[in-house]
Amino acid sequence: MTLAARGEPTFRQSVDLMFNRAVALMDLPPGLEEKIRVCNSTYTVRFGVRLRGHIHTFTGYRSVHSEHMEPVKGGIRFASSVNQDEVEALAALMTYKCALVEAPFGGSKGGLCIDPRQWDEHELEQITRRFAYELIKRDLINPSQNVPAPDMGTGEREMAWIADQYARMNTTDINARACVTGKPLNSGGISGRVEATGRGVQYALREFFRDPRDMAKAGLTGRLDGKRVIVQGLGNVGYHAAKFLSEEDGCKIVGIIERDGALIDPAGIDVEAVKHHIDRHGGVDMFPGPRYVADGAKVLEEDCDILIPAAMEGVINISNAERIAAPLIIEAANGPITAGADDILRKKGTVIIPDLYANAGGVTVSYFEWVKNLSHIRFGRMQRRQEEARHQLVIDELERLSADTGIGWTLSPNFKEKYLKGADELELVRSGLDDTMRIAYQSMREVWHGRDDVEDLRTAGYIVSITKVANSYRAKGI
Repeated sequence: MTLAARGEPTFRQSVDLMFNRAVALMDLPPGLEEKIRVCNSTYTVRFGVRLRGHIHTFTGYRSVHSEHMEPVKGGIRFASSVNQDEVEALAALMTYKCALVEAPFGGSKGGLCIDPRQWDEHELEQITRRFAYELIKRDLINPSQNVPAPDMGTGEREMAWIADQYARMNTTDINARACVTGKPLNSGGISGRVEATGRGVQYALREFFRDPRDMAKAGLTGRLDGKRVIVQGLGNVGYHAAKFLSEEDGCKIVGIIERDGALIDPAGIDVEAVKHHIDRHGGVDMFPGPRYVADGAKVLEEDCDILIPAAMEGVINISNAERIAAPLIIEAANGPITAGADDILRKKGTVIIPDLYANAGGVTVSYFEWVKNLSHIRFGRMQRRQEEARHQLVIDELERLSADTGIGWTLSPNFKEKYLKGADELELVRSGLDDTMRIAYQSMREVWHGRDDVEDLRTAGYIVSITKVANSYRAKGI
């Protein structure tokens, strides 16, 4: 059933409603408020590709929501459901997301109306390159103007094709690799980009559980360790979030929801084993051990501590919001909770960590990749060995003092090994992502707990991000 059939606003209308709820608590001039809210432009392209002996026509979009900072940034998704309203809503979310985490980009988004599963790899490359060609020649892909990234239905492979297409069309652009992020490592990518959004969800939850006031709002106590988690969607984002939370933070993944059903096991589910099963069989059906539920959507309503919707928008809506039992929801996907459901959940006291913050790990590490491409050097290359040499001096001096004074103590081998190791690119990326997610959350927390008229994290996040966008426009003289 569509959102309209349920009497709910569309995804784009939901984003506008949430924006309006925040600006109602701000003191913005009406003209500036409207300038921030509206989408600047949307380009629609229809192109033909000869495949299987026939010309097939495809429709794609590239939407630019805000150019308060440039380049603008946002993923390209391949899905049969892609439409202009969805792309414009996602572009708006990118504006607020980038502002919140202080990535120096405006918001953009792209989409191609296609089911990538219907085409083989060679055909998909032809389609992707032609779509990229149509956008590149209009500067809708450009290192200094518009920088796409992967989204639903796309990944490293598609980004490598787009980057190569740009380089073919701009043979003297030394910064050509920076035209797109989310590329493979051997094509100018960065370590940690594939895991980035899921890793960001982990860091967001860690920051939430650092403050007793936040936990009290959700009726939770203790630490992240041992918390029961249900994940909806075991794609790139959901898989990495579940993997890191279970392996590194001691969470128990008690439910996994996929398109063909769901798995439930109060004792915990092996995420790696389920992922391997999905890769081989295309779904979770017939996975041995946990209870299989054919109607996966029902598992959203199961009892747990943390619910992670990590797939499509609108999965939590007015038809099921009242029955959602999780006291804490973190939106790993874009727009998984509709505006109507958001109202119901807030009245119930459910705490929602919103999408414009929760899944910002992807754009944060995309920013690092863009900087790497522009600087033409791998992170850590200049300082890593020098750090190790300085640490070795300290270790040598401590061991000399121990020998000279006859104390006889020795450093544990584990400590010595860890201390002497200089940070590589992956460690630096994770460190930068952790710092970014902490600071962004703290800016929301300050508004959430500091203002009596702000009841939830989503409104706090919008207030923080809209304030930053407004300040950018004011600095431009607008």
